[in-house]
Amino acid sequence: MPIQICDTCGTSYPETSAPPSRCLICEDERQFVPRGGQVWTTPEKLASGHVNGWRQLEAGLLEIHTHPQFGIGQRALLLRTPQGNILWDCISLLDDATEALVRGLGGLHAIAISHPHYYTRMQDWARSFDCPVHLHAADAEWIMRSDPAIRHWRGDALEIAQGVTLLRLGGHFPGGTVLHWADGAEGRGAILSGDILQVAADVSRVSFLWSYPNMMPLSAATVRRIADTLVPWKFDRIYGAFPGRQVMTDGAQTLERSAARYIELLQNNQS
Repeated sequence: MPIQICDTCGTSYPETSAPPSRCLICEDERQFVPRGGQVWTTPEKLASGHVNGWRQLEAGLLEIHTHPQFGIGQRALLLRTPQGNILWDCISLLDDATEALVRGLGGLHAIAISHPHYYTRMQDWARSFDCPVHLHAADAEWIMRSDPAIRHWRGDALEIAQGVTLLRLGGHFPGGTVLHWADGAEGRGAILSGDILQVAADVSRVSFLWSYPNMMPLSAATVRRIADTLVPWKFDRIYGAFPGRQVMTDGAQTLERSAARYIELLQNNQS
């Protein structure tokens, strides 16, 4: 029996002869159920009509993105370090070509994921490359397929390789995490943000929401805490969840300016 994959969010569910009746991720107010109802696929069906495209974003950082777009449409980022490769966020398509390319680059040392919307098929990636998956314990309830490769971390920071640190910011999800890469941007530092910090269409801005598809905001206090948490961390670039969404310079200043404007708009009581 195949595992079942939600077409709308890409989350994978245990092996069953028939698809589940519901996707709990989509029924949460941070996601949505399509008007026509939930649709499901399998790894074999997904691979028959989709491929993964690759792009180098900078030395040591590669983007993997599924074409045509599937699920939420996020990209995974492959970060190359002296300790081994790290997959940041995850995508549902793990086909033979992708597996061969990742193996050719040295396999995976670890997987780390920003929040539950991007858990997708993390279990299958971990098994294929015999590596752990680092997830914040605050979001453990959203794991739809348990697996021994999953490592729950607690607290606000976890270094998973030299100069590669997971930072819990919360916000979009309680365990919402970004990755700080000290050597990124030619040594000026980079943040891989998923959509815990959402790089906007105007890539000189980032934003912060409780629910992106349903446009539900975070509080001013939460946004201020998120921005303040990143103050001690040096970074010049921010790589967001989607292709083309990256702040290429002045990342720290972009974050502070965006947070201040967001808070100003929330607190402005004028009609």
